[in-house]
Amino acid sequence: MVALRFATLLSAASSAAAWGIPAFSGHSNAGFGAGGFGAGSYPGAGAGGPPQGGPPQGQPPAGAQAWGPPSAAPPAQAQGPVVGTNPEQASQGGLGGQGWGGQSWNNAPSQASWGNRMSQNWTNGMSTWGTLGQPNMNPWMNGPMPQGKPWGSRDAGNCNQLDPNQTPNTGMVRQYSWTISDALLSPDGVEKNMIVANGQYPGPLIEANWGDWIEVTVFNNRSEGTSIHWHGFLQTGTPFMDGTPGISQCPIAPGATFTYRIRAELYGTSWWHSHYSAQYIDGLVGPIVVHGPKSTDYDIDVGPVVISDWFGGYYENLVDQIMHATPVGPLSPPEAANVLINGKANMNCSNLANYPTSPINAKCVPDAGLAQFKVQSGKKILFRLINTAAEAVLFVSIDGHQLEVIAQDFVPLVPYNTSYVTLAVGQRSDVIFYATGAPTDSVWLRVVSGPSGEIPGKAELAPPGSGGCNINTGFNNFTTAAIYYENADTSIPPNTTSLIPIGPTYIAPLACQNDPLTETVPFFPIPAKDADLNIDIIITGGYNDTGAFVWWMNNVTYLGDFNDPLLLEAKMGQTVYDKYKAMNDWSNYTSVRINITSVGFPAIHPYHVHGHNMQILSSGLGYWQGDIQNPENPTRRDVWSLPPLGYSVFQWDLNNPGVWPFHCHIAWHTSEGMVLNFIEGNFKDEVEIPYIMEQTCRDWSAWTGQNVVNVLDSGL
Repeated sequence: MVALRFATLLSAASSAAAWGIPAFSGHSNAGFGAGGFGAGSYPGAGAGGPPQGGPPQGQPPAGAQAWGPPSAAPPAQAQGPVVGTNPEQASQGGLGGQGWGGQSWNNAPSQASWGNRMSQNWTNGMSTWGTLGQPNMNPWMNGPMPQGKPWGSRDAGNCNQLDPNQTPNTGMVRQYSWTISDALLSPDGVEKNMIVANGQYPGPLIEANWGDWIEVTVFNNRSEGTSIHWHGFLQTGTPFMDGTPGISQCPIAPGATFTYRIRAELYGTSWWHSHYSAQYIDGLVGPIVVHGPKSTDYDIDVGPVVISDWFGGYYENLVDQIMHATPVGPLSPPEAANVLINGKANMNCSNLANYPTSPINAKCVPDAGLAQFKVQSGKKILFRLINTAAEAVLFVSIDGHQLEVIAQDFVPLVPYNTSYVTLAVGQRSDVIFYATGAPTDSVWLRVVSGPSGEIPGKAELAPPGSGGCNINTGFNNFTTAAIYYENADTSIPPNTTSLIPIGPTYIAPLACQNDPLTETVPFFPIPAKDADLNIDIIITGGYNDTGAFVWWMNNVTYLGDFNDPLLLEAKMGQTVYDKYKAMNDWSNYTSVRINITSVGFPAIHPYHVHGHNMQILSSGLGYWQGDIQNPENPTRRDVWSLPPLGYSVFQWDLNNPGVWPFHCHIAWHTSEGMVLNFIEGNFKDEVEIPYIMEQTCRDWSAWTGQNVVNVLDSGL
């Protein structure tokens, strides 16, 4: 018997009417920013021994902890270098997240505060991200080199990477082994209970060449289930490896091991993350780099720049809070306490009262250390920007410089210049920094969340008309990373300032959108065609019969079942699904065009489709008037932000048999059920599901037969 405790989402569509559509004028309806309201929680699943299907002979895999309860410290044998002992790799203090709360965001730290306050081990565990000791990336990995490159004569302009027949057959397999465990780390100087892979935050890099296969063996050394999603991967022929619990698989049970095997069909920059509830916001994330052709040359690749908002509370408590937030209190949406670059930031500990701390009575160390990069004068430097936030739209710039954008998500672009890049949750941009300074110079890289969105009853965070796109405390809504030229004195912080004005750059609603459709032009053109399936979707939100906030897509909210993944049900021939599974049968169509409109709440919704790249045909405030931007070659990406009280029009081909989710990537909104699932192609006959997927469900069923799983959100 499966022990489950269903709660807040079981009665949704019959609940109170969705909120009305307020008048929209200027900035006054910035409302709750990207936060909106709502979500649910997954309290701890309890302890349990290893089920069948665990590591051979009852032993954990190499690099894992021994059997037993999760440890509060990173596993002693986890893979990855021990860092912090080398002064060059030790974290540096400095300018942290001073915000609009009475402090200038351009204030530079004093030299006295620019020191080694906390070691890398304490802030980020076994990660080397954000340190001067992190090596630059090579242009490709080892392997066969037809015509001098792993992908042969293919380039960004002559090859459609969405065509699986054009993917290079390298014959290479890149193998990784991870242990998922608990850790007590302090990314911004404030202690926090975290969930990490191999004791690292940000987590281990997945690196491959275009066309390689990637194998990642995941050992779950925690007391609740987990899964790993490979963001932006098409998963052609392998929809069961998508890592979505309740949709493509059952969760990996505590004590069990599962090996993902996926192919790098697209190239560029992406990330992996847990897709089990909102687990990833506590640290279970990491970068992915797939080497491939480029739309323009650069000299040095410094690698991933993982950016994020940051919350002090544990994910279960935050999800529970967002689920029960109301417009008049006493609970309001969680307020982000900081912004991180490669897992690092500073905290003014005098503001700790404004930091939603974890239940451990968190300790705070000021000037814990900022991320740092090393560059060379006269060179073109590639930065791979990745937004792994829970909620925040983040704005990235380098003081006094233009950025040349050459790719977004997994799509090479016709290069264009901009003073800053806008990234919603899940979005990525590859940008080139022209290092025109002297060899002794230094400069700040700046990541801004902006002023908080307006919250009723908390006018001190954002006076009417001045609200931003995100919900934060108002004290730490930006952070910086030091970029040092080759001969710069790294004991001194940069002394540069930003000329980008706060308003209107970071003010809702105009700021809460994407980089312009007119500028983000794919390097390989694919024209927009008529779709044979056209769908209009209205997004609304409100409270269900239990008093929990949920989101509806055409009056449907999603609630998953970990024990019965939709993919396995579809394979067995099921054609009728419970309404809460939000399942749509598109198997008889070849392409879909979705006109999606947000009404009621002025919240941003970065929509992500699994298994596909989307063409973005149009987007803006208000309602779609039927126009298509750049129909000969519209923007393509796998995440696009639906503007607050606005519309977006997406289109993609239905040529990848499987069951796929289409959902808002704000963690809170996914938890609240803003998910649509669809089946495409002749999946039942064309895709063979390996036996290991059924075994994973048997392991999960055995564990849940002995342990209660508190299911309080959508599960995704």
